[in-house]
Amino acid sequence: MKNKITRRQMILKSSAATLASIGLTSIVVAKDHAAPGSEGKPVPAPDEICFMTAVELAAWLRTKKISAREVMTAHLKQIANVNSKVNAIVTFVPEEQLMAQALAADEMIAKGNTTGALHGLPIAVKDLIETQGLRTTYGSPLWKDLVPTQDALIVERQKNAGAIVIGKTNVPELGMGSQTFNPVFGPTFNPYDPSKTCGGSTGGGATALACGMTPLADGSDMAGSLRNPGSFCNVVGLRTSPGRVPLAAVKIANQTLSVQGPMARTVSDCALLLSVQAGPDLRSPLSLADDPRQFAKPLGRDFKGVRVAFIKDLGLPWEKEVIDAVHSQRKVFEDLGCIVEENEPDMTDANECFVNFRHWQYEAQYGDLLEGNSDKMNAYTKWHITEGRKLTGPYLSRLEMKRSALYRRVQQFLTKYEFLIMPVSQVLPFDVNTPYPIR
Repeated sequence: MKNKITRRQMILKSSAATLASIGLTSIVVAKDHAAPGSEGKPVPAPDEICFMTAVELAAWLRTKKISAREVMTAHLKQIANVNSKVNAIVTFVPEEQLMAQALAADEMIAKGNTTGALHGLPIAVKDLIETQGLRTTYGSPLWKDLVPTQDALIVERQKNAGAIVIGKTNVPELGMGSQTFNPVFGPTFNPYDPSKTCGGSTGGGATALACGMTPLADGSDMAGSLRNPGSFCNVVGLRTSPGRVPLAAVKIANQTLSVQGPMARTVSDCALLLSVQAGPDLRSPLSLADDPRQFAKPLGRDFKGVRVAFIKDLGLPWEKEVIDAVHSQRKVFEDLGCIVEENEPDMTDANECFVNFRHWQYEAQYGDLLEGNSDKMNAYTKWHITEGRKLTGPYLSRLEMKRSALYRRVQQFLTKYEFLIMPVSQVLPFDVNTPYPIR
């Protein structure tokens, strides 16, 4: 078919629309950083570098088709042109330090060595995740000048795999809410429409990816914080199973609400990043022992006969465009050979369980700070702490029994269906000046 568009052309076309939406022009990458042994080979166009997949970039770096310095230069220029319009990356590693790390990566490749699957690739780290020597604020005035003395485990693993941290991405205060804004850095804007929110709480990471400022970003998820901004910004955010990416230093080691995981522009890139982030660690009692290299394997499979359930409405209100968009994709699954049915598990008590366990967790995490720092905490945080203090032991024990019954209902449902398809969010991206969606 002579009119067939390649995957890369589709990505670049989408990317051009993204950049046009925030009034950007093309950028030019300096060509004075050739990879050792790559002299005379054509260097990809700057826009193409910034919107290549991480899998492609990693392969090009290993085969010396491109240098880590060229990759870094392209992304730094993209950041310089784009970031001030969307406010996605809020703390930066100095350019000379980044270029020195890229040079070191190139020198290793020239000698036939790499440090891991992400060797020479830029990555952005969420501002809720500790980074040694690089400011980590949690979007809160309480920690606006905090510079951690060590990396979180997820960052340590990303660095050990060869990734180069370029900076920290914006978050809502203490990671609370599906909207990215805080009193330290202000809001992050949707890359497709700056009048709308990018979602939250990994909103900075999603926007940075959509705008080509980084090929990879990490994040965390309690109530959609990887999935919601991924949906609002047309990228991929994966909430991992508790223990898949171990939380080695959290206050509540056995909690299952908060997880960390990957974000990227494609599913394959998310899998690549997860293959580095995942793996057991004895400091986490929930740590899963599976070999993380499983995520680096090819993702293709035969879906013939796979049973898939599409939700009806879960008894929740939905914006029509959202639910219609999901149900319009039913034919995609049917064409893959799936057996598709409209069905959904009984989610009775799910909201009560989640909201109250979240109150409990936030009170445990931040309650001791309230008395002396009330003026530095937003109303949403104080509400969680206040509600958490109302919870009683008997109520929480009965709530845990409700959660156990809910788990068993969903587990039984998934013995019939391998996948449950539903929208990420009930609403479309809302006004960036609206703190939270209102029914």
